[in-house]
Amino acid sequence: MIGTPDPGIGYVQMSVTGARTFEILPVSPGPSTLQGRKLPVPYVFVGDDAFPLSQRILKPYPGCHPKGSMKRVFNYRLSRARRIVETTFGIMVAVFRVFRTPMMLQPDKVTKVVMTCVLLHNFLRKSESSANIYTPMGTFNKEDNGILSEGSWRREFANNSSVQPLLKIGRKATVKAQTVRTEFADYFSTTIQLSWQNLYS
Repeated sequence: MIGTPDPGIGYVQMSVTGARTFEILPVSPGPSTLQGRKLPVPYVFVGDDAFPLSQRILKPYPGCHPKGSMKRVFNYRLSRARRIVETTFGIMVAVFRVFRTPMMLQPDKVTKVVMTCVLLHNFLRKSESSANIYTPMGTFNKEDNGILSEGSWRREFANNSSVQPLLKIGRKATVKAQTVRTEFADYFSTTIQLSWQNLYS
């Protein structure tokens, strides 16, 4: 996931050139159809309005949309996906101090550090005994029928993160990028609905 989460919390700053990198990253496997759909779509990164819409970066539809509309449901579902990533990254920032300051390393070393932290995070979450110590009750956000209760990770993250907010990057999206977003939007509105999504979106 890329982009700026809720106010006061940010992700790594990235330029337009950096955003274009996501277009050339090898993402495996290749495009495939969503459940019950016919149009193949690529695997995507979940972003926000700080990034340009592209075939590999999904971002919300701008503006306000009528309650229950396809665009509003899409924005709600994209926001839910971003919250999962924000929570995981927030917990990692709280535990792995390397994320609390800028990493003054070569990009290949940064990749190794981040991947090591991800592997450790997954390892600690896998065992019930270590999961209870690593992420005790109340750490994660909870959602009950669309109502969000924030986890304790957020306080720790806000106090210890070196990550800075992003500036918006304006750019007209390609027709292909708009088609990919529309396919996901229609999928969320029809094929894979949440029972409460129209109440909150």
